Amino acid sequence: MSDYTISDDKAKLNLEVIHQFLSQEAYWCKNIPIDIVKRSIDNSLCFGVYLGDSQVGFARVITDQATFGYLADVFILPEHRGKGLSKELVAFIMAYPPLQGLRRLMLVTFDAHGLYEQFGFKPIDMPENTMSIKAFTAY
Repeated sequence: MSDYTISDDKAKLNLEVIHQFLSQEAYWCKNIPIDIVKRSIDNSLCFGVYLGDSQVGFARVITDQATFGYLADVFILPEHRGKGLSKELVAFIMAYPPLQGLRRLMLVTFDAHGLYEQFGFKPIDMPENTMSIKAFTAY
C-alpha cells in the first residue's frame, strides 16, 4: 500500500474512471448514466484510492452521519487488485470520524462477504424485519 493513498477529497475524484467502472464492469449497476453517478457522488461521503494522481479505487457511504450509513459502489480497478487495497479502503472508511457512533452501517454484496466480515459485518439474521423496494431496472 506504500505507493497508494486514500482520500476523502471529492475534488480529486475522477468521474470518468468511476463512471466507466460502474457502468461497464460493476454487476450492480451496469449502464448507469453518468448524471446519476455524479448525483450519487454529490450526495454521499466519497473515498478514492490513488496511485500517484491516478484513481484506482472508489467507495461511497450514503449517510446522515448520526445514525445510519449504507456502504456502496466499492471497487478497485482489476489491474490493482490483490494488493490489499480493498481491505485498506474499508478500514479507512470504518475509522472515518464522521461515521463513528452510527447505530447501523449496511451494505449489499454478491461476492465479497469475506472482506466485509473482517470488519464485523454479518448477514442479516431476521430478513422478515428488513424491507426494500426495487423501483425500476433501467440500468
